[in-house]
Amino acid sequence: LDLCQLLPPSNAMLCELDLWGNFATTWAVMTVLGAVSLLASSGVLFYVYYVTPTFQRWRYKINPKYPPVEKVRSEILFMLKGLSFSTLAPAVTLYLSRHGYSKGYCGIEEHGLIYLLQTFFVVWLVSDFFEFFYHWCGHNFEVMWSIHKEHHSYFNPTPFAVIADDWLDQMARASPLVIFPLLFPTNVDMLFLTYALFFYAYGIFLHFGHELEYPDAHHPIFNTSYQHFFHHSRSVKNKPYYTGFMFKIWDQLFGSVYRGDCVCSKCCREKGLRTEDQWEKVVKPDYSPLLSLQFWIKGTPSKSE
Repeated sequence: LDLCQLLPPSNAMLCELDLWGNFATTWAVMTVLGAVSLLASSGVLFYVYYVTPTFQRWRYKINPKYPPVEKVRSEILFMLKGLSFSTLAPAVTLYLSRHGYSKGYCGIEEHGLIYLLQTFFVVWLVSDFFEFFYHWCGHNFEVMWSIHKEHHSYFNPTPFAVIADDWLDQMARASPLVIFPLLFPTNVDMLFLTYALFFYAYGIFLHFGHELEYPDAHHPIFNTSYQHFFHHSRSVKNKPYYTGFMFKIWDQLFGSVYRGDCVCSKCCREKGLRTEDQWEKVVKPDYSPLLSLQFWIKGTPSKSE
């Protein structure tokens, strides 16, 4: 049985985007699709955990305070700005592949399923190390910190902070989408979906400011939202903590692990720091101005809001 016969036709899914027009239209379509996807996925989590919080959800919030609505507005605008630059890389990849300037390909038949799986693991693991090392460098070199430090203004992040980075940061982090197909035959659909799931979707989890029962902050292999929250709130120039993305091993090897007391929500609950009395004292911001065009233009809620 040929497994390729069970899979979709060769020219399927994201590879077809480049067939609709030129480089500019491909980039525009990918940017719109990315914006809709990020706003929808981040928006759902934001509505559930920030707009309509409950005591039970708050118990899993890492920082017991909620960010002001002005900060969330800034996150969203910065996220959309970062997105518009990060989608340049996949648009370049489609253009180069279509015109024979790279080794990117579509479908399964050309190289087979086994090769596809092998390259998936290469892309996943190499990209995770690249993300860690680039981020680590961003905290250890002056020129890179001057670019990256804006992301740390969101020290109490919401899901909208997922790619709220400077445009140079975003272009650099998305560059493997161009580099991999230049180095070896790479299935473009696999490449894009790997980044969409393991970096952008997982990135939303890392930034959403709450923890899960599992995996929790003490998982031996995976970074969770706690590690990334701690990074946002404590990491500064020349003091990187948890610059890794998915796997903890990179921070462990480079020594960028915090050795002090854990302040994850699980440990805080065990210490009696997430009680109902404390919940009643927490300020719950009114996020309804986010639905106002005037707020987006002026940046401050009107008195009627």
